[in-house]
Amino acid sequence: MILSIVRLLATIVLAFLAGKLISKLKLPSILGWLIAGMILGPHALSLIDNELLNAAWYQNSVHILECGVGLMIGTELVWNKIKKTGRAIIITTITQSLGTFLLVSLVFGVVFYFSGIPLYLAFLFGGIALATAPAPALSIVREFKTKGPVTSALIPMAALDDIVGCIVFFSTIAIVSGHLSAGELPAYMIALVVLMPLAIGVVVGLLAGVVLKKKRSNGISLLLLIVMILVAAAAGFLCNSLLPSPVLNFMLIGMAFSATFSNMISEERLNQLMNSFNPILSVAMIIVILNLAAPLDYHLILGAGLFTAIYIISRALGKYWGAFFGAAITKSPKTVRNFLGLTLLPHSGVSLVFTGIAVSVLSGPAPECAQIIQGTIAAAAVINEIIAVVVAKKGFEWAGEFHKGDVESAPADGV
Repeated sequence: MILSIVRLLATIVLAFLAGKLISKLKLPSILGWLIAGMILGPHALSLIDNELLNAAWYQNSVHILECGVGLMIGTELVWNKIKKTGRAIIITTITQSLGTFLLVSLVFGVVFYFSGIPLYLAFLFGGIALATAPAPALSIVREFKTKGPVTSALIPMAALDDIVGCIVFFSTIAIVSGHLSAGELPAYMIALVVLMPLAIGVVVGLLAGVVLKKKRSNGISLLLLIVMILVAAAAGFLCNSLLPSPVLNFMLIGMAFSATFSNMISEERLNQLMNSFNPILSVAMIIVILNLAAPLDYHLILGAGLFTAIYIISRALGKYWGAFFGAAITKSPKTVRNFLGLTLLPHSGVSLVFTGIAVSVLSGPAPECAQIIQGTIAAAAVINEIIAVVVAKKGFEWAGEFHKGDVESAPADGV
C-alpha cells in the first residue's frame, strides 16, 4: 500500500506539471491532467495500475474528494444569487438534457434499424449521452476566473443536470432490464440514486450550517469544514453499503451539502471558508480528473469506428441546440444562447459509470449489445474529452468571460 501511495503522489506531481506545461500553450490545465492520467494509467506506463484504481482505500479517498469538489457547485447555489434566473436555468437544463437524449436515441435508432441491431440499445446510448461531467468545465471556471451569464448559468445547471441525467438513465436502464428480464436493477433504485445523495447532503448540510455559522479562525474553520465533508462522505459510504450495488454520486452529495450550509451562513463567512479550502480543492480537482482519465485507453482512438463518430457528433448537437433552444425561449442573454452548449460537452466520468451499469445489465441476456455499447462509449470518452475541454474553454472565451472574476472576491472566484 505504501508503494501505491508513493506512485499516486508521483502521478499527482507529474499531472500538476503537465497542467502547467499545457497552460503555457494557453490551453486549460485540465487537458494536461487528462493526458497525464491516460499516459500514466494502466493502458500505458501503469504508474497507476488497475490494482491501485480498484483498491478500496483509493476508491473511498476519491469519493471523499468528489464530495469536496462538489463544493465548487453547491456554494454557488445561494438562493439570493439564483432566484432571478432560476426558472431559465431549470428550463434550459431540461431542454439540453432531454434534447440530447432524444436526438442521440433517434439517430442511433435509425442506424440500428438498418443495421439489424435491437432498437432498445439506441435509448441506452441516449441515456448515457445526456449526462454532463461538471468537473472539467468547472476547472476551467476556476483556472481562468470566468464570470458572467454563461458561468452563472453553468454552475447551478451542473447540479440539476446530474439529477436529470440520473432520472433518465436509471429509468431507461430499468425499462430495458425489465424488457430483457435481467432483473439486475430494482425499480426502487431509480428513486434512491437520485434522492439519497440529496437527502444525505441536506441533512449533513443542516448540521454544518449550525457548526460553521459562528466566525472562527481560518484554521479552526477549515478543520470543521473538513470534518463535515468527512461526515457527509461517511453517510454516503454507509448508504452505498446497503444498496445492491454502490452507485451513489458523491459529488452530488457534496453539492447538496454545501448548498444547504451556504444558505445558512453569511456571505463573508462563506468567503472565509472557501478561501481556506482552496489549496485542498486544487489537489482534489487534480486527483478527481486523474481518476476520470486513468481508465481511458488512448489506443481506442485508433480503433474508433462509425458508431463512435455518430455518438460524439449527435451528442454535441443535442447539447448545443438543446441549450440554445432553452436559452432562446427563456430570453436568456445572447452569450448564454450561443455559447452555453459548448461548455456542456465534457462527460467522460459520468459516461463510464453509466456504461459500466449498462454493460452489467446486458452482458447476460445480450452480450453482443454489451460489447457494442462498451466499445463505442470507451472510444468516445477518450476522443470527446480531449476535444470537449478545448471547446469548453473557447466557449467561455468567446462569451467574453475570461478573468472577469478577478474584479471581486467571491466563492466562485476563490474556487
